[in-house]
Amino acid sequence: MRRFPSSATLRGPATRSMKTTTGAKLPAPADSGVAETFRRTSQAAEREDGPAGRLYTRMTRREFLGQSAAMAALPVLEGSLGGREYPGGDAPSRREQATPSFQTDFAPLQAKYDAAVEGLKKNRRPVFLRPSDVLIEGATYAGIWLESGPQEGLLYAPFDPAIAVSNHRVFFDLQRADGYLPCCVRFDRMESSQIQTVVPIAATALELAENLQDEGLLRLAYCAGSAWDDWLMRYRNTRGTGLCEAFCGFDTGEDKSARFKGLPWKCPNDDARVCPKVGKLPYLAPDLSATVYGGRLALAAMARHLGKRNEAEQWQEKAESIRRAIFKWCFDPEDACFYDRDRDNHFVRVRCVELLVTLGEHVPDRKLFEEIYGRHVRNPREFWTPFPFPSVAADDPAFDHSMPNDSWGGPSQVLTALRAPRWVEYYGKCADLTHVMRQWVKATLASPHFEQQVNPWTGQFSTGHAYSPGMLLLTDFVSRLYGARQAGGEIEWNCRLPEGATESQFQMPTRQGMAELATRAAGAGAGRARGGDAAPPSETSSELILAGKKLLTLRGRARVVTDARGAVVRLVGTEPSQRKVSLEWPSGRLREFSLRADETIRLNSTA
Repeated sequence: MRRFPSSATLRGPATRSMKTTTGAKLPAPADSGVAETFRRTSQAAEREDGPAGRLYTRMTRREFLGQSAAMAALPVLEGSLGGREYPGGDAPSRREQATPSFQTDFAPLQAKYDAAVEGLKKNRRPVFLRPSDVLIEGATYAGIWLESGPQEGLLYAPFDPAIAVSNHRVFFDLQRADGYLPCCVRFDRMESSQIQTVVPIAATALELAENLQDEGLLRLAYCAGSAWDDWLMRYRNTRGTGLCEAFCGFDTGEDKSARFKGLPWKCPNDDARVCPKVGKLPYLAPDLSATVYGGRLALAAMARHLGKRNEAEQWQEKAESIRRAIFKWCFDPEDACFYDRDRDNHFVRVRCVELLVTLGEHVPDRKLFEEIYGRHVRNPREFWTPFPFPSVAADDPAFDHSMPNDSWGGPSQVLTALRAPRWVEYYGKCADLTHVMRQWVKATLASPHFEQQVNPWTGQFSTGHAYSPGMLLLTDFVSRLYGARQAGGEIEWNCRLPEGATESQFQMPTRQGMAELATRAAGAGAGRARGGDAAPPSETSSELILAGKKLLTLRGRARVVTDARGAVVRLVGTEPSQRKVSLEWPSGRLREFSLRADETIRLNSTA
């Protein structure tokens, strides 16, 4: 596992005190009582910098990079770590740094990709008490939401790392003294009427801090995440089960979902601590509890990075405790499905995306996952519609076939698709993910805008324009289908052509230099693709180049994984059917493989 600086290093001067960007010293987080420490430092920051006080500390760049050789391929924020405006400011070095680029001779995809990149730039805006930009949700959503904003920042990091940090800092900086994180921050206000949490902010902050080698962000996220977990257990565990309870519909972000039919969408007096005295609330919610579980696993990893071994063990134990409670209270083994449990201890039997959220945080083990996946997810009558994944199982009586705008009562949501790689890859269903991504790219190309949801059968989009998750879906899926991606200390090279293309090129900056993936159809070059109906050519050739040096040529369609310096680590079958592929090194060495769907072949890196 990648390591941040050793605990010996962390016991040095950098951990005896933290500094705000004004230079005022604040006490360092203690090894216990993290939530209380964060409340004290938050109040101190308010005195120094106002309500959006900046808690930020970092090692020197030399110390940090010296401890992180495994991360050598990741982008660096040259010259941008200092100064009051970091993160999220407008430092020229940040704006001018190299970003990913994609070119293809299939004009519709090229135009749509370019539109997504430009549209995301236009959605960088300041919000309430945040002078520096964040990536807002866009469309009808004037601000940034806790359920999605941090993950969207993480996905935008290859284009602008400072925005990625800002999409986390906006919530950390506005965290209340009692630990509550705003459910959303609009242009003119922040809101507190629900918790609205799905992808754990601790998990996205951990990944971002690892990628950027940013100890200051890691420390801040650890304090904020600890205080947030404390708040959830203080106010959202009223039934004493150890689970996180749903008080209202917006807690889950699932507008118009049948699981909350007839119940309030917000908490009384816009206070997320208060459960409406309506119906059979509060619900024991498996998805909200899974989010807490995932957050605790991230906090355990943060504690290990920071040399806090005892706290890491405590977070791991807390994570396992809530995971056991999820199965005890919210899992029906006969249905192999997770459900809310109401105040009378009855299941709320709506098969919906709360099941997918539990998968997103890896609550089921692999054996149970296979049962759930075969019975529900991969079932065309339920979630495996032509355009996966409907927000309610297609055969569930609660499915709303009228499919109104902004509805989690039936349509397949962009946010669900954007979150899918977090669990589909984890459970080893790479080929199925390829299918899902191709279908969403197809639907996106057919829409004149970047919208929020699609009809699960036709792929027709609806709801809003200039929706940031819709634009991120395209940029992320293009990199996963036809480009290069950084995953930890490795580089993924996804070797295939877009439908309708005869050539494509993807470039991504790394510390080692530019990573370039150039793919051509056999005999390409005589003409340009004119339509998108034909399937990709069965014979393609992909050249993998790092810092101007050719690593190898792959013929066929597959994923090659290299380490940060380009040494080949493994080959992954990402196509739904078995494929013959060959690897040829510059030395002339040639290896051929018959690669099955989802198969991984580990390789000797030397040619």
